[in-house]
Amino acid sequence: MTTARDLIITAMDVAPGPPAAGELSLALAGAELIDLLAAEAIRLDDDRIVPGHRPALTDPLLDQATESLTREAPYETVADWLWRRGLGLAPAYLSALETDGQLTRRRRGLLPFRTGRTALVDSPDRRLAGERWAAQEPVLVALAAAVGIRDGETDEADEADEADEAPDEAADTTAADEAADTETPNTKTSAAEAPDTAVPDSEAPDTADDAVETVLVAVNEALLELEAVRQRRSIEQDAFDNVWRGY
Repeated sequence: MTTARDLIITAMDVAPGPPAAGELSLALAGAELIDLLAAEAIRLDDDRIVPGHRPALTDPLLDQATESLTREAPYETVADWLWRRGLGLAPAYLSALETDGQLTRRRRGLLPFRTGRTALVDSPDRRLAGERWAAQEPVLVALAAAVGIRDGETDEADEADEADEAPDEAADTTAADEAADTETPNTKTSAAEAPDTAVPDSEAPDTADDAVETVLVAVNEALLELEAVRQRRSIEQDAFDNVWRGY
């Protein structure tokens, strides 16, 4: 298990709603750096990533991260790595979980062809991630907090799922009685497609390693930058719309 896998499993297991894909991708890129630091595959020279030896890694995505390191000076900064490596990383991890048989689609209501939100199956990886979260491991907690996941949200997530599914079951029964052959699939939004609503949290738990702390700070700064870009684009779009409306 890797920190990135633990993070995306925690995001699906604990959060009442999936974090936005952009925020989660940046945090996953940070998690990969932290695992590479632990494996001594890299070290930080100030904020630059200096590759070390090539360890044997069993996780394909983490191995891919190692292969993508810049191996010539001037080395890549942590911030540049987060933006480059983080592009599309959340969908990549979701795809990896699905390939490994760790994801399923919940059936909604009585009709077998109607599927709901993507859900985790019971697996050793899920249990290990849950144990790490329950133990409040500082790095995992810090990365989760950065994408808006807090301790104590599991019950809220379960209640949200139950509330989400109850009305659909009633609707499915009615549809089955009246016109089952006209039903269309109703797929919930996945973690990779969720609306961008997560707000970064700059207050991370203490970590003993300076290099790890540097990565965590960079993740939070990247999340703040992402939110600022979104706000600027929203303002520009509103101004453009107002011009066309004649305001």
